[in-house]
Amino acid sequence: MTRAIYPGSFDPFHNGHCDIARRAAGLFDELIVTVFDAPAKRLLFSTDERIQLAREAVQDVENISIVSYSGLTVKWAERHDVRVIVRGLRNVDDLSFESRIDMANRHMAPQIETCYLLCSTEYAYLSSTILKEVAGLDGDISGWVTPHTARALRRRFE
Repeated sequence: MTRAIYPGSFDPFHNGHCDIARRAAGLFDELIVTVFDAPAKRLLFSTDERIQLAREAVQDVENISIVSYSGLTVKWAERHDVRVIVRGLRNVDDLSFESRIDMANRHMAPQIETCYLLCSTEYAYLSSTILKEVAGLDGDISGWVTPHTARALRRRFE
């Protein structure tokens, strides 16, 4: 059985994340969306809220689970017998950044592979930063997030 993780801060989990998670779930026996609980950035949602938003977005996919984690992603993967880290790429800038992380991970845990999935075209520009900025300025985010995430964002910015 091949287990993979899809790590990120997911603040919040948007349709681009959902697209990558659903596609990765079709490639692996089990996909664990791992929500990093202490990224070095200012978060809009708590860890529990980010987990719940992700869970609601992919609740219909049987082989996806959502958990939080801390510390190095590759070390969490080793402790939980995960062989693959899934990363979504929007553009070449993402590839440049992610490939440096992959090289460091290979140094620490050469048995763990990284699987890159290119995002679907309609999400190539989407980031949580852009999403939060548009939501905070009362813009239309309906095509970027599930309805429950849109409601959570509206409540947060009221």
